[in-house]
Amino acid sequence: MPMFGVHLYPTAYSMDPIEVVRAAEQRGLDSATYPEHTHIPTSRKTPFPFGEELPKHYAELHDPFIVIAAAAAATERIRLGTGVCLIPEHDPIVLAKQIASLDVICKGRFFLGVGAGWNAEEMENHGSRLKIRWPITRERVLAMKQIWTCAEAEFHGRFVNFDPIWSWPKPLQAGGPPVLLGSASPRSIERVMDFCDGWYAPDMVSDPAYYARGISSLREWALTTGRQLTDLNLSIQLGVVENAERAKRLLDAGFRHLLFSIMPLPKDKTLLLLDRYAELADGLRKQFGKAN
Repeated sequence: MPMFGVHLYPTAYSMDPIEVVRAAEQRGLDSATYPEHTHIPTSRKTPFPFGEELPKHYAELHDPFIVIAAAAAATERIRLGTGVCLIPEHDPIVLAKQIASLDVICKGRFFLGVGAGWNAEEMENHGSRLKIRWPITRERVLAMKQIWTCAEAEFHGRFVNFDPIWSWPKPLQAGGPPVLLGSASPRSIERVMDFCDGWYAPDMVSDPAYYARGISSLREWALTTGRQLTDLNLSIQLGVVENAERAKRLLDAGFRHLLFSIMPLPKDKTLLLLDRYAELADGLRKQFGKAN
């Protein structure tokens, strides 16, 4: 059965983030994700990659892990995740403990969408450089997986290096929460197979055949490696959806988890969008519920 959720942008002028996720769960939606920017440098040397002015809310987002922890305490069923966590802006030992603790608090409902980021000045303020952001991301994810799974974890790489450590709690989900790669670049599938568990694609490519080819490769990889490729592992984040046609094309391409965006809005407009998305999800479940 496909999954349908919402991608939220919590700010001081959005609907209260805990009320939103409660309302999403009450309407039968399956998931909620939250983006991350620790800050936005005022220099604005790096252009916004989508060819327009950077939305002001990028500098005003709540911390996703704080919001998810609060949302977990206020809900029972809905899956909660990052969309996406910018790995080059985090210490992997600290982040591994935060995520493990969060997975315990969420009772195994957490999933980790990850990205390498696009804003050079933002990541440089955290000690990472744009040209090596993907090798940094890879090593930090692999190091966190060691911490989540090993009683005495160690990691020795170019960017992450530590001798055996003790770190608890371990995540409730065996092996740690699913790590989904947030990228639609030509190398995204290769990177998923290298150090992640699934795909959290942004809907940035107009031709669904591009995504279908990637999903076909992931299914072959799962079969040959014995990996589990659940609905959650084939996720895509859409913009504000006006009709069902794009959603249907992406489900036909092989995605099994669609996330519809809600920009920072007051309560009345947010609830109207949630109602629309819940109705859309009900119709798509009826049409695609038996799809493989």
